[in-house]
Amino acid sequence: MAHSSAPIRTLPPITQRTSHTFTLSDFDFELPPELIAQHPAAQRSGSRLLDGSSVSQVDRIFHELPGLLNEGDLLVFNDTKVVKARIFGEKASGGKLELLIERVLPGHEVVAHMKVSKKPLIGGKMFMAGGARHGGFDAVLLGRWPDAQGQLFHLKLSDEPHALMEKHGHVPLPPYIAHTDTEEDAERYQTVFARAPGAVAAPTAALHFDEALLAQLDARGVQRASVTLHVGAGTFQPVKTENIADHTMHSEWYEVPEATQQAIAACKARGGKVLAVGTTTVRTLESWAKFGQASGDTQIFITPGFEFQVVDRLITNFHLPKSTLMMLVSAFAGYEHIMGLYRHAIANQYRFFSYGDAMLLTRTRPESQAS
Repeated sequence: MAHSSAPIRTLPPITQRTSHTFTLSDFDFELPPELIAQHPAAQRSGSRLLDGSSVSQVDRIFHELPGLLNEGDLLVFNDTKVVKARIFGEKASGGKLELLIERVLPGHEVVAHMKVSKKPLIGGKMFMAGGARHGGFDAVLLGRWPDAQGQLFHLKLSDEPHALMEKHGHVPLPPYIAHTDTEEDAERYQTVFARAPGAVAAPTAALHFDEALLAQLDARGVQRASVTLHVGAGTFQPVKTENIADHTMHSEWYEVPEATQQAIAACKARGGKVLAVGTTTVRTLESWAKFGQASGDTQIFITPGFEFQVVDRLITNFHLPKSTLMMLVSAFAGYEHIMGLYRHAIANQYRFFSYGDAMLLTRTRPESQAS
C-alpha cells in the first residue's frame, strides 16, 4: 500500500472527545508496512483474534471463537465467491491493458475497470489473453458505465464471461499484496463456503473459518445463515474528502434470502445475538433493514452516529487508514475503543488487511456526529 509523502498521523490519544464532527483525518493512522500480511496464516483458524468485545482487550487465537459465543446465537456469513476477474490483453495497436471485471451482465456483457495508457475508442476491439484467434477471447468497448461520465467500462465479450474468467483470469489480489497470484491464493483468497460467483475481493473475515471450526460452532448450538454481497474493487478505495459526508460510496449488489430473514427473526425472538462475519455482511443486513429491500444495489455509507438495527456483534479484519471500513467499525464499536484496539494491534504486531488477523467487536450506542 503506497503512502503519500505527507506525514501520516499517529493514532489519536484515547482521551480525545467522544462527541464531535468526525473528519477524514480522525480515521488516519500510521501502519508499519511489515504488518501488512502478504500471505495467509498456515491454518485458517490459526490466525490471531483480538477480542475487543469488552472494555479491556484480550489476545486470542481465532479457533477460540466458539467459546466466546452462546447457544442460540446466529452467525451470518457472506457466501459470495471471488472470481478470477483480472485479465491481461492488448489493444489492436499492441498497447498492453488489464481488465478487472466487476460485474457480469446478460448477453456476454460485463462492467470492468481498465488499466491502460490510452483508453480505446468506443467500438474498439481488445484481444484478451491472446485474443480469440490464439486461444483467448475478444472484448469490444461499448462505452462507460453507469453513464457517459462513469469510472467503469461497459464491454461485450466473445463468449460467456464466467467461463472466460475461470480459464484465463487471475485471482484479483488486493493492491497492497505484492506477489502475483498463485495456487495458494486461488484456494486461500476464498472462503470454504463460497457459493455465488461475483466478487472481486474476498469477504476477508470469513477466511478464518475452516470445516473443523464450523463443526465446533455447530456442536455448541450456534446457528448459521448466509447473505450475498458481491464485493467490488471500490472496497479498497480511500476516502479523499476531509468532510466525509462528501464521499461518494461505491455500489454493490446484495441479497438477503428469505431463510436468513427468518433465522434473524428467530434469533432475536429467543434472545440470541446476531453476529455478522465481516463488514460486507454488516452492510448487507443494515441495507435490508434501513431500505426494506431484500435484494438490489446498495451504496450504504456507515459512519459514527449510524443506528444499527440488526447486527449485535461483528468479526472483522483490520482495515486501511482513511477507509470507509474504519468508519464503519468506529460507528459499530465506538471510535475511541476502535482506536485503542488498533494501537494495541500495532504494538503487538498483529497482521493487517485481507490475509491478516481478526477482531471481535460488540455494538455500542451510537456516538453523536454533532459537535
